[in-house]
Amino acid sequence: MAVRLDDMDRKILAELQEDAGQSLDEIARKVGSSKTPVWNRIRKMREAGVIGRQTFILDAEALGLDACFFVLIRTSEHEAEWQQKFLAALRARPEVQEAHRLAGEIDYILKVRVPNARAYDSFYQALISEVRIFNVTALLSMEEIKSTTLLPL
Repeated sequence: MAVRLDDMDRKILAELQEDAGQSLDEIARKVGSSKTPVWNRIRKMREAGVIGRQTFILDAEALGLDACFFVLIRTSEHEAEWQQKFLAALRARPEVQEAHRLAGEIDYILKVRVPNARAYDSFYQALISEVRIFNVTALLSMEEIKSTTLLPL
C-alpha cells in the first residue's frame, strides 16, 4: 500500500535521491524548511518504509567491471525446491546486480556486471553447474544510454 506523501515530503525525497550525502541543513535550505521538521519527516518516511538503506553509487568501469550482460533465462522447472535453489544461487553471486521474474516467454532476466566476456563465461558455467536451466541467452550491452536510481516523484 502506498504511503501518503505531501509536496514537502516529495521535495525532501527528491533531494535525498539526488545526493543522500547532503547535510540536513542543505536539504532544509533547498526545500524551504528548517532542520528539525526535515529530520522528523525523514525519520517518519524511514519508519514507513519509503526510505530504505543508504548506499553510494560506484562507477563500474572505474572498478574494471567493463562488461554488462543481460541474461535471459528460460526454465522447464517451476517447483518450489528448484526456485529456492535458483534464487539462492543468484543471491550468492555478487555479479548479479538485478534479477527479475517475468511474464511471457522468458522466465527471468538478470543484469550481470563482470570485467569481460571470459568472466561472464565463468559466471555462466558456475550458475549452470548449480541449477538446471533450459535455455540461457546472454546479451552484451554495447552502450549504457540511461541508468538512474531516481524514482519519478
